[in-house]
Amino acid sequence: MKIAIYGQYYHNSTQESIEMLLDMLSQKNIEVCIENDFYNIIKHESKQSSKLEAFETFETLDESYKLLISIGGDGTILRAITYVSNLSIPIVGINTGRLGFLATIQTNQIESAIENISKGNYKISERTLLCVETKPENSELLETNFALNEIAVSRKNTTSMITVETHLNSEYLTSYWADGLIISTPTGSTGYSLSCGGPVITPEADSFVLTPIAPHNLNARPLVIPDNTEIQLKVNGREEHYLMSLDSRIATLHNSTIVTIKKADFKIKMVELLQESFIDTLRKKMLWGEDKRN
Repeated sequence: MKIAIYGQYYHNSTQESIEMLLDMLSQKNIEVCIENDFYNIIKHESKQSSKLEAFETFETLDESYKLLISIGGDGTILRAITYVSNLSIPIVGINTGRLGFLATIQTNQIESAIENISKGNYKISERTLLCVETKPENSELLETNFALNEIAVSRKNTTSMITVETHLNSEYLTSYWADGLIISTPTGSTGYSLSCGGPVITPEADSFVLTPIAPHNLNARPLVIPDNTEIQLKVNGREEHYLMSLDSRIATLHNSTIVTIKKADFKIKMVELLQESFIDTLRKKMLWGEDKRN
């Protein structure tokens, strides 16, 4: 079994978890490769860097990897999917961040989680992605034009609102007058979209949601649409450029750009332990429906 490990940071809250994970994998004689930049961070910061000599590094992944372990928070997983792309390599997240809605394994569960995963005692949750095309093409979006959580357009160097002309399957919907517009997957419905008033959508739902960011149209509300819908956006504003974000990655686009967003032709596989469920995570992490009066 060949496993990839990816992370972004190495500090007090992650040090113990990383070293515990590496020790466990070494004891099981699992072939482990650490992402090159993360490897260098650990090597520089760790007091036991000599242990790293037993591990190889990677800059890209291929189909020989059977699993990617992400160490960090949900943002780290969103970065990790750019390595996995359409290779169908399952991802499991160890949460050393704060919320950990995607990274569901807590630091005190590492030992039992790795034991279960190595024995095949887990399930796979397949997550739909968004992909984007632009006319004219944007060089920043050619290789990683997909997002697991959301694709959003927003104003750039101005305090003025932008107008987002929106078509669904070539039919005009409306022109949002707002700070921007979020197109979210079910996975991303508990993130940026939720913060802007969007609904929570279960991962299995075949839907996307359009959520305006601080709209000045008081009747502009989040809209749930089928995930086979093709969405076309045209942005206008006082500035010539605006921002497009794909999860945590940002590109600058000119107002003349036509943006087409649709469902990607591949999915991301998330590893879940058998006792985990989306509803359980929603209740525990989001304190769903909690009321101190009851």
